[in-house]
Amino acid sequence: MAEDKWTGCVKSLKGVILDMCGVLYDSGEGGGVPIDGSVEAVKRLKASDLQLRFCTNETQATREKFVAKLRRMGFDISVNEVFSPAPAAVAILKERGLRPHLLVHDDVIPEFEGVDKTNPNCVVIGDAAENFSYQNLNDAFRLLIGLEKPVLFSLGRGRYYKETDGLKLDVGVFMKALEYACDIEAEVVGKPAPMFFQSVLTDIGIQPHEALMIGDDLVNDVGGAQQCGMKGLQVRTGKYRPSDERHPTVSADGYVKNLAAAVDAILKHRGQ
Repeated sequence: MAEDKWTGCVKSLKGVILDMCGVLYDSGEGGGVPIDGSVEAVKRLKASDLQLRFCTNETQATREKFVAKLRRMGFDISVNEVFSPAPAAVAILKERGLRPHLLVHDDVIPEFEGVDKTNPNCVVIGDAAENFSYQNLNDAFRLLIGLEKPVLFSLGRGRYYKETDGLKLDVGVFMKALEYACDIEAEVVGKPAPMFFQSVLTDIGIQPHEALMIGDDLVNDVGGAQQCGMKGLQVRTGKYRPSDERHPTVSADGYVKNLAAAVDAILKHRGQ
């Protein structure tokens, strides 16, 4: 889509929401590496008159560890600017009096310290990486199939993501396996769930039409944001594939080389 088709909304913007992995950096050995120009792009957004938040489905670390890693890469970012699925899931579990069986990455378990996990009556699944063994998946299946009203929460529903050594299967693949085996539908906490995007907008204090989401995942970042009434921009980094631009049901409001190019266009059209 031509640049002017999406930059028409730029002057009315009040906030920008950024995905993280695949937009700011590529994860991988040693924590990953920044994508060219992304550190400076974040600095430029923060120096502008726009509100900035970060919205991620990252579930391999607590927000504190995740932010510390990004700060070491040079990003100007703080914990209270980051929205991730685990804290949102904890709030839901406490509100509904649910006790989870966790199938998550070891490094995100501290997020659930204040939750009662005795005699579980639901399952929470995240990007568990090496913890996605047959035994662990089967344990989650057995618990769910034995419940009168099985409840499965998934911290996102991504199909895959990119690390420095290539693409990796994401939580959505394993969520679908449990859905199929138990004949249930998971409750997704994180992108593209509308309540997750809305929590970010509420924090900023703006309406959907005043926000722009920038991500590398066409369906979960861009499509999820569009369903909430926001504009969605896809970067050609991270998990982006050329076939995304021919997707049968989701079309981004614009496509850009990377975050730096997006910020260049945004600030140019705002006279900054």
